[in-house]
Amino acid sequence: MRFGTDGVRGLANAAITPELAVAIGRAASRTLPGDRFLIAKDPRRSGAMVESALAAGMASGGVDVELVGVMPTPALAKLSAAEDVPAAMISASHNPAADNGIKLFAAGGRKLSDDIQAEVEAAVAVETGDSSEPAPEPPTGADVGEISVRTGGGEAYIDAVVASVAGGSIQSGRQVVIDCANGAASEFAAPIVERLGLDAVVIHNAPTGLNINDRCGSTHLETVAAAVAEHQADLGLALDGDADRVLAVTSTGDRIDGDQIMAMMAIDLRNRGQLRADSVVVTVMTNLGFRLAMRDHNINVVETPVGDRHVLEALAEGNFSLGGEQSGHIILPELATTGDGLLTAVQLLDLLGRAETPLADLAAAAMERLPQVLVNVRVEGDAKALLGTITDEMASVSAGLGDDGRLLVRPSGTEPLIRVMAEARSTDAAQQAVDQIVAALA
Repeated sequence: MRFGTDGVRGLANAAITPELAVAIGRAASRTLPGDRFLIAKDPRRSGAMVESALAAGMASGGVDVELVGVMPTPALAKLSAAEDVPAAMISASHNPAADNGIKLFAAGGRKLSDDIQAEVEAAVAVETGDSSEPAPEPPTGADVGEISVRTGGGEAYIDAVVASVAGGSIQSGRQVVIDCANGAASEFAAPIVERLGLDAVVIHNAPTGLNINDRCGSTHLETVAAAVAEHQADLGLALDGDADRVLAVTSTGDRIDGDQIMAMMAIDLRNRGQLRADSVVVTVMTNLGFRLAMRDHNINVVETPVGDRHVLEALAEGNFSLGGEQSGHIILPELATTGDGLLTAVQLLDLLGRAETPLADLAAAAMERLPQVLVNVRVEGDAKALLGTITDEMASVSAGLGDDGRLLVRPSGTEPLIRVMAEARSTDAAQQAVDQIVAALA
């Protein structure tokens, strides 16, 4: 078992089994310091199964466990930070309802460092018998941890999101559609909307356990775009299943991705003297147009591998104030310890209110999104070894794109895929570059 860029994830009861969850629970209880753990989940049907097994593993390892129920990942992270205890989120994020996953937070609501993650992986290998090391003797009898259910854990998170724009310009008369993806934000968006006095329509906030991300949310922007048209709204905001990311659409249904949201925020923060070190942290997947726009505004771009865990590490190391991913994971470390879809949404609405500018116009002024073509190539076996066989082809294609383009080929951190991405001044040029690499991988 290997953690990907954001925990472990896969088909529930096949890849993510109760046995694996017990092993991860035991491993986490012995690896992450603390005598108490928090567990939250998104509303997938398999969530209770994984939760029970994970909690049993942790209790078996001798720590007390509090089940805090369904809540967004950033809400759990905030609770973990406030109480300085480790936590686990059961979610497969934007994946279909049949999948599930587990991601761990260290005490303080922080994603695990590479070193700690490696320790957890090694401890899981011991628990599953995939290591020659013997498993430690578990506590018995009265030394077994206690499992309890806790209610009301998300109230402090709602308070914090509302307070983040208190006294701002969020009440600007705009009508907004918010798509909760039938996920973890379903019972959180409406209270935030109500307390901020927003003119908002909240959709897909009735989870059944089987409809999370089903033709809704950030992976199906056409759905929120249709709702924007139906309600004649000014913009739409779409969350993913665990609400740690958000994407937007304009009044005409045009997509606004995480790069564009970050560009608007970076320029706004710099103009207000609040962008520390005049720097923003992004991943290798961030659009070339973003980099060119930041250069024009004298904003330094710090680049990391894919995964908000890496962005968080760079933010902490540089004491920066903004980072994120094209997928809509936006991190504002002064306000949160992880990506936060609802927080980002209200911050964007506040920015729009202060600018008194439609979303489409503000996004266009912030950056030009250059054509970017991405193809996922499913592979069998070692993806990194396969990439090693096409280094000459990659070098040739990259050279052909020149200074006005970029090629990025990398193995996925969560699936058996190689992701091939090219950017260029024209879609045809980017597509041709991708096609060449895909053919070489065949």
